[in-house]
Amino acid sequence: MKRDLVLEAKLVEKFAAVSPVLDERGRRLWAAAESRAIGYGGDSVVSSATGLARETIRKGRRELETGTALSAGRIRRPGAGRRSLEGGQPGLVQALERLVDPLTRGDPVSPLRWTCKSRAKLAAALCEEGWRVSSTSVGRLLNQLGYRLQSVRKRAEGACHPDRNAQFEHINAVADQYLAQGQPVISVDTKKKELVGNFKNQGQEWQPKGQPENALVHDFPQDAAGKAIPYGVYDMARNEAWVSVGQSHDTPAFAVASIRRWWRSMGQQAYPSAHTLFITADAGGSNGYRSRAWKHELQKLADETNLRIQVSHFPPGTSKWNKIEHRLFCHITQNWRGRPLRAIQTIVDLIGNTRTQAGLRVKAALDPNDYPKGVTTTDEQINALSLRKNAFRGEWNYELHPRTNLAN
Repeated sequence: MKRDLVLEAKLVEKFAAVSPVLDERGRRLWAAAESRAIGYGGDSVVSSATGLARETIRKGRRELETGTALSAGRIRRPGAGRRSLEGGQPGLVQALERLVDPLTRGDPVSPLRWTCKSRAKLAAALCEEGWRVSSTSVGRLLNQLGYRLQSVRKRAEGACHPDRNAQFEHINAVADQYLAQGQPVISVDTKKKELVGNFKNQGQEWQPKGQPENALVHDFPQDAAGKAIPYGVYDMARNEAWVSVGQSHDTPAFAVASIRRWWRSMGQQAYPSAHTLFITADAGGSNGYRSRAWKHELQKLADETNLRIQVSHFPPGTSKWNKIEHRLFCHITQNWRGRPLRAIQTIVDLIGNTRTQAGLRVKAALDPNDYPKGVTTTDEQINALSLRKNAFRGEWNYELHPRTNLAN
C-alpha cells in the first residue's frame, strides 16, 4: 500500500508535466507504458493518479502490444466518439421547440402549455415522450436555437384614445405658455402607499459586513403601525416639490389640501405676482377628471387664493408621462432603498432629504388630518362652481375661477 502511494505521487507529478503537450492518443499511450512498467496493479495506480479510465489504459496497452500505436493518421477511428444528440435522435430539436412554443409550433395540447417551462421540466417531458436527454443538454439546445431567459416587458399600451396625442400637445402648449409668463405649473399625483413598520424595502445599502438590516419575514398589514400616503406636488419651473404624507385616505380633499400646503409653504413665495395656476394630473384617482369632489375642492382653493386654476388631465392609461413620476417619485424610491420604513417620521425625513445632481429640492411634512371616504358632493355644490370647460376635450381641460361670493 505504501509503495502504491509513492508510485501514485510520482505519477501525478510526471503526468502534470507531460499532459499539456500530449493529445488524446499520447496520454493514453503514456499511461499504458507506465502501467506496463509497474506490472501487476498498474492500471489501478495509473488510473488513480491521472484520472483516466482503466479501459482507456487497457486500450493503450493493446495498441502498444499490436503496434497499431505507431501507425499515423486519425486519433480515433472514423465514426468513433459519442454521437451528438441531434444525430443520434432525429427529431429531438423539433420536439423541444413544440414544448417551448406550442402555439406557433402547431401543438396546442402540449403538456407544458400551462406550466413554467424550466430546463428540468422540459427534459422530463421529453423523456416521457421517449427521448434521451438531460436538463443540461436542453439548455444547450435552447441556446443553439436562439432562446434566452427573458422577462415580460411592459410595451403594449392597450387601446389608444383617438385624442391622446392631441391632448399631449395641448398640455405641452399650455405649460409652455404659462412658464413663459412666469406663472406656476405643477404636476400632482399620489405615490404608492407604504406600510409603516419593520418590513423589507427593496434595494441595497452599505452596512458593516455580515450585519444587514433585519426585517419581518412577512409583510402582513396587521403587523403594520399604519400606512403612509405621500401626495406630491412638483413645480416644473423651479425643480422643487412638496410632499404631504397622510395617514387617513387618499381622497380629493387630501389631494387639494396638499396643493394648498404647497402654495402656502413654497408657491406663494416663489410666485408673488401669480394670478393663474396650471395643474397637470392623471385621469383617475383622487385627482381624476370624473371626480366631483376634486372640482369642488379646487373651487374652494381658487376662492381662497384668488387664483384662476386651470387643469389638464393626461388621457387614461398614460399616467407614466406625468412629470412627477420620473422627476420626483423615482428619486424618493431611490433615496430610501434598502431601509425599513419603521416610523411615519422616518418616511417624512427620507422624502424631505431627497436630492439630485440636477438640483431637485423637496420639502415634506406629515398631514395628521382625517380625510374620510364617501363624502358626497351635492348637485347644488356642483352648480355653484365657477367652472369653464375648454373647447377641446372639456372633460379633460377646464378652468375654475375665483368667485366673488365665497358661500359654497
